[in-house]
Amino acid sequence: MSDNIYDVTVIGGGPAGLFSAFYAGLREMKTKIIDGQDQLGGKVHLYPQKMIWDIGGTEPLAAGDLIKKSISQGLTFDPDVVLNTTITNIRKEDSNYFTIETSEGEKHFSKAVIITIGGGGMISPVKLDVEGAERFEGKTLHYAVPDIMSFKDKKILITGGSYSAVDWANDLTPIAREIHIIYRGDDLTAHEAEVSRLKKNGVKIRTQSVVTGVIGEDNLEFVEIENKETGEVTNEAYDAIIVNHGYNQNNLLFRENHLGLNLENDFYIQASPTGITNVPGIYAAGDCIRYEGKVNLIAGAYSDAVNAVNNAKMYLDPKANKYAMVSSHNERFDEKNMEIMYKEEDA
Repeated sequence: MSDNIYDVTVIGGGPAGLFSAFYAGLREMKTKIIDGQDQLGGKVHLYPQKMIWDIGGTEPLAAGDLIKKSISQGLTFDPDVVLNTTITNIRKEDSNYFTIETSEGEKHFSKAVIITIGGGGMISPVKLDVEGAERFEGKTLHYAVPDIMSFKDKKILITGGSYSAVDWANDLTPIAREIHIIYRGDDLTAHEAEVSRLKKNGVKIRTQSVVTGVIGEDNLEFVEIENKETGEVTNEAYDAIIVNHGYNQNNLLFRENHLGLNLENDFYIQASPTGITNVPGIYAAGDCIRYEGKVNLIAGAYSDAVNAVNNAKMYLDPKANKYAMVSSHNERFDEKNMEIMYKEEDA
């Protein structure tokens, strides 16, 4: 059993989780990452080409590039990684370790746990409820915008009226041939300034309208649209559909909450500014945590992660240093620094 018990298990593989794993490795903790998705990176995968400007000390970079850099950094000290695994419960067995249970009946064991599941837990897009729509997914029907240039010179239908839908429409205006946006309600729910920008960009807006059918063989050819107000149904030619109907939240971890974590709205953990929860040995970081002064930015997730790891380290070893040695002269990086230095010289 002792070989299977980790010092710390990080639940969630987004920016907060990956930096937690990196910092735990820096502090010489045996670390495991568990994530419900089939890839690390978290919710940042929803907007891979959006530019992120508000991370200190770096030039603006695309979210997709941030994912790659975050994964590379998070795996620096070779944590074990378990994907496609949904945590349903955490139980405290005794004073030595926690049992982490999954929806598949598997069990993981850890002396400390850092929860970094993001705001609302694991999410998945609400699918277009139209017969045969799944045939076009990933080809001409999309629930995110993975590559802006793939929409170049195309006629696009965006269905949804939220900020994200309007944002996508504005971002695609410079390269798409034509963009239409439809919404089932009376008015788009995005910020009025973004809606005004949408109109200036020449995007055609229709409210009280829904997709009722998709037509095509290998690729989309026509979309059936119903005007809910008049009952009129039209078949219109489009090259692609982007669907933004919101997201399903799946947070089985908190559903039973046998540990008795202090929760807010069933999705967020109330904790101290340093990630300490009301359950000894359980810590939290990133968008899933709530405390006064919380910074809801990716940049804020990094400090959350450092605090959570440092507290987990002190929990495991009260005699340990409260903080890790800074990286600029930390011996754990000596070999890696030499590799980088010589690589640059050889180049």
